[in-house]
Amino acid sequence: MHRPAKRPQFFYTTAALPCPYVPGRTERKLVTELGGPEAEAQHDRLSRAGFRRSHNIAYAPVCPGCNACVPIRILADRFAPDRTQRKIERLNADLSGQETPARATAEQFALFQRYQQARHGDGDMAAMGFYDYRAMVEDTPITTALIEFRDASARLVACCLTDWLSDGLSAVYSFYDPAQPRRSLGTAAILWLVRRAQRAGLPYVYLGYWVPESRKMAYKARFRPSEVLSGGQWRPAEEHAAAGGCGVLLPESVG
Repeated sequence: MHRPAKRPQFFYTTAALPCPYVPGRTERKLVTELGGPEAEAQHDRLSRAGFRRSHNIAYAPVCPGCNACVPIRILADRFAPDRTQRKIERLNADLSGQETPARATAEQFALFQRYQQARHGDGDMAAMGFYDYRAMVEDTPITTALIEFRDASARLVACCLTDWLSDGLSAVYSFYDPAQPRRSLGTAAILWLVRRAQRAGLPYVYLGYWVPESRKMAYKARFRPSEVLSGGQWRPAEEHAAAGGCGVLLPESVG
């Protein structure tokens, strides 16, 4: 029986743009398209190699002379919340998290807009319209869900766009009510993903890039134990400083 030839995987490098995390630096990305019957398997391999997904594109930073972006994942099967995280779970015990299909709604978009204006008013995402938001949520070739968090009155207070991998969950993007800072809703959403991964028997929760030089990204290192991709290998996060930085490793059998 004749088997169709496997579609080759092409990678491209973007032009240099101002870095959104470290002032005065530029960023370049290695990008590739996800699609076809191999999309799920491609995404799995690329996620383990330090890539992230946006729409139907997987990307990783390849910035000359800079390795500030460190891929990080929580070891969900060994995770134990610290004192602050236990407090956050108690504060949000009244919230219910519900997995919903990756479909954009006006209610979500209103919350997204409030979040962007309050937290990232000078960023590109603050100018997104509803159709841009819908594309961010719905333009996905893999298994994706929106986790909606609602309070006792059924009011939407947070959302987390989440990809399902064979070895874990990947937090693609989260946003929440900026008028409720005491709840620490961003942390609460990650804690929910960890519990969900544990119930599903999945070992990891992928958090994307930890940028030690960025205060906005500091929270990612507080979930322990965790691993970072350093020198092409996943290592305990506490060993990162001794590993000499990180590197994105192209997975085997992708090209």
